[in-house]
Amino acid sequence: MGTTQPIRDLGKLQEFKNFYRDASPNLRNYAIIIIGLNTALRISDILNLTYDQVFQDGKVLEHITVRESKTGKENRILLNKEARRALSKYHGELKKTQMFQSGNPYLFPSPRKPYAPVSRSQAYRMITTAAKAVGLDGQISCHSLRKTFGYHAWKQGSDPVVIMVIFNHSSLSITKRYLCIEQDDKDDVYRNVYQTAAA
Repeated sequence: MGTTQPIRDLGKLQEFKNFYRDASPNLRNYAIIIIGLNTALRISDILNLTYDQVFQDGKVLEHITVRESKTGKENRILLNKEARRALSKYHGELKKTQMFQSGNPYLFPSPRKPYAPVSRSQAYRMITTAAKAVGLDGQISCHSLRKTFGYHAWKQGSDPVVIMVIFNHSSLSITKRYLCIEQDDKDDVYRNVYQTAAA
């Protein structure tokens, strides 16, 4: 079995992002994907978010604080505009659900189990369904959301050390593996070095 990959192609990434907004509307699934792609949180930490961690007086908070289940470390995360828009869209739908009204505290409550979030296997099915529907090849899984964040942050020029801190990695070598740098990425560096100065 191959290693989980990021979604590199920006066109395919856009189709994947919008699958549950446009092609197969489901605002919960849409919000889970957008939160994963914009926060770099592991899927278990996304599913364990509570309503009160994210909303105050019905409004999406600008920052959330998450204690990561794998590391036990606390992480303060900015919710960018795309994440806040997705959560705002989802808010109205969430409030109508029976689980929310019966006191399930989770942001993404299980549709069947009281006081439980959506399961990891359900999230996996939802993510792989969207990936297949938009023609994404390779090993796309829940962890692809986190890796996609890191890959595109790096491609846009973010300092790998800052990405390492965001990921709460203990070393830069772990972050480098996460970025899944391929020959095409290396070729781009060779191709573009000095181009601004030479122009």
